[in-house]
Amino acid sequence: MELQSLPGLLYLLLLVLTLVQLLYYLFIYRKLFSYREALVDAGGDRDGEKNVPGPVSVVIAARNEAANLEKNLPRILSQDHPDFEVIVANDCSYDRTEAVLKELQQGNPRLRIVSIPENDKYRHGKKFALTMGIKAARHETLLFTDADCYPLSPNWIRSMQQGYRSDGTEIVLGTSPYEKRGGLLNAFIRFETFQTAMNYLSFALAGIPYMGVGRNLSYKKSLFFKHKGFASHLHLKSGDDDLFVNQAAHRRNTRIVFSPGSQTCSTPERTWGDYFRQKRRHQSVGKYYKGRHRFLLGTQAVATILFYLCLFVLAGLGWDLLLLGLAAGVKWLVQYILYYPVMKKMKAGDLWFFIPLFDLIYHLYLFLLSLVPASAENVPWK
Repeated sequence: MELQSLPGLLYLLLLVLTLVQLLYYLFIYRKLFSYREALVDAGGDRDGEKNVPGPVSVVIAARNEAANLEKNLPRILSQDHPDFEVIVANDCSYDRTEAVLKELQQGNPRLRIVSIPENDKYRHGKKFALTMGIKAARHETLLFTDADCYPLSPNWIRSMQQGYRSDGTEIVLGTSPYEKRGGLLNAFIRFETFQTAMNYLSFALAGIPYMGVGRNLSYKKSLFFKHKGFASHLHLKSGDDDLFVNQAAHRRNTRIVFSPGSQTCSTPERTWGDYFRQKRRHQSVGKYYKGRHRFLLGTQAVATILFYLCLFVLAGLGWDLLLLGLAAGVKWLVQYILYYPVMKKMKAGDLWFFIPLFDLIYHLYLFLLSLVPASAENVPWK
């Protein structure tokens, strides 16, 4: 190959990579852009879809979460719903968690406590605590969140339950943006959370559900036991949400809810080290996804990374900036159009202008994270 032909081949590759990304944007991500929540009056049906607020069990696993429970649990207990219970599985806490729960339980008959004692011979994690909470649940519909999360609306339970309007629904995927704070870390966390939601919600709408987030997720109790709970991945310290959904979800039994009232909000990590350790743990379970999910997600990620690599190499070689701008401009224009309404709903609208920067950082971070080995063994989760 002659050296002078290299820029031409790189530009051709750049165009192919741009096309691959456009296919994802137009055939998958566009589905969330154009998604409109069905509006159903509180007392009736529309288009044959049911809108009956049946009983719900909210399940929370907590380990040393006294401060978060004290702050967030009252917002969950005061939800506007006629029939729900809140089960907190207190997993071997040695702070004030038990005292806080008992104090909140006074005058709150909806709150039920499942206390799990320490066992020196058996090291268990979050999945065991969640399983104990699920077994204690009185209702068929389960709704999950974390102790450091709080609902953004008093209608959170009602809103999430709207996902069960259609017959055959067993899994409802929700979203959980992070609080807005100052600094680059917070901005990146909120963008990464938006991008993750853009991925799994869009794929679900395309009939390819592959994950959910335990900060806001609902499924049927019978489905949990039908798939033997977390048994297939109990040895992994993560995956109580995404691996179970990856195992049990399919196009006929999975719906999404993306209304403002359906979201919970989470407290973000404060240091890059804490955030990196958290994400490395989460990323370690990706290799256990179904093959087609790994292929689709991997193809999109690789296409994006190579796109930026080609773009920078060609710019460094002095390639025609007009042609480079054409390829990059088309990609970024489509991103700007499709991302904006979703980012607004995910409390990340202020980051819209910086999409190219965060898109690059996000995929570079995914690449670097994939190079760092992460233990898959089960350890205490907090």
